[in-house]
Amino acid sequence: MPHEGCPHDCLFCNQKAISGRTEKLAAADVELAANTAIASGKDTTGGEIAFFGGSFTAIDSDYMESLLKAAKPYIDAGSFKGIRISTRPDFIDERILSLLKSYRVTAIELGAQSMVDEVLIKNHRGHLSEDTRKACALIKSYDFELGLQMMTGLYGDNDEGAFFTAEEFIKLSPQTVRIYPTIVLKNTMLSELYYKEMYKPQTLSEAVELCAKLLIRFRNAGIKVIRLGLHSGGGVEPDYIDGPYHPAFGELCESRVYLKKATGLLSAYPKGKYKLVVNNSDISKMVGQKRDNIKALSLMGYDCTVSGAESVSPFDILIKQM
Repeated sequence: MPHEGCPHDCLFCNQKAISGRTEKLAAADVELAANTAIASGKDTTGGEIAFFGGSFTAIDSDYMESLLKAAKPYIDAGSFKGIRISTRPDFIDERILSLLKSYRVTAIELGAQSMVDEVLIKNHRGHLSEDTRKACALIKSYDFELGLQMMTGLYGDNDEGAFFTAEEFIKLSPQTVRIYPTIVLKNTMLSELYYKEMYKPQTLSEAVELCAKLLIRFRNAGIKVIRLGLHSGGGVEPDYIDGPYHPAFGELCESRVYLKKATGLLSAYPKGKYKLVVNNSDISKMVGQKRDNIKALSLMGYDCTVSGAESVSPFDILIKQM
């Protein structure tokens, strides 16, 4: 739902590029997407019908209900477990939450982006951190799953601001978090600042380093990070100007976490040959893209191979001397 319902043009935003969609969503599109998923043969019962790309609760109420009416029968039939929406913190109230509840919405994600008021103002967000706190309290009081979305590298922000935002998020106890590094897209106010040399985006390495640290903080707090970086495909690549965009950004961050963990553990061992055992699904993350992690460990004097085992939890590493 590119930019639907958004009352503000944020400095960084080009939702038509991010979502890869330009036309207005209709009820028939919801039915088509649901039927296509069901017809794929995959088990959809644990999945959700999700409305993203705009501010769902800020769109015209009749239009919003038409989309919810199209989705609800699939939830009632058990084809999906619920409906997930994304919206702004300043478009949440008890009337809206009651309506969403009646249509079987189960999860609400808030595009908070930052908890630093100065950063929110500079990026033309149109809301402040207190709006996010109030919205989170209301959402939790209605027993919705709460998700929060943050951005790193925003105009006027820095790593300290990102860590502050993460700590404030943790205090709000969301079930999920998404982290998006800011990239410069065509047809945005941020691109104008970029060309005037008033804004310098994070490098890919800087963003990966920061987001890996944020991932660890949220994980240690028991909060699931369900997305790192923008989705690849759609219209992102053609509209990309600069900034830390990578189609496998999430894996780069998780790979950095593994490198930090391995480095810390191996520091207690003498230099030599070792086997690193990780969860079966995380072997590539431990190895790193283009074997970068293995190369980095080799430069430190640790000649490592990697194997997998189902018994090892994600982000844990067992070290065996060769």
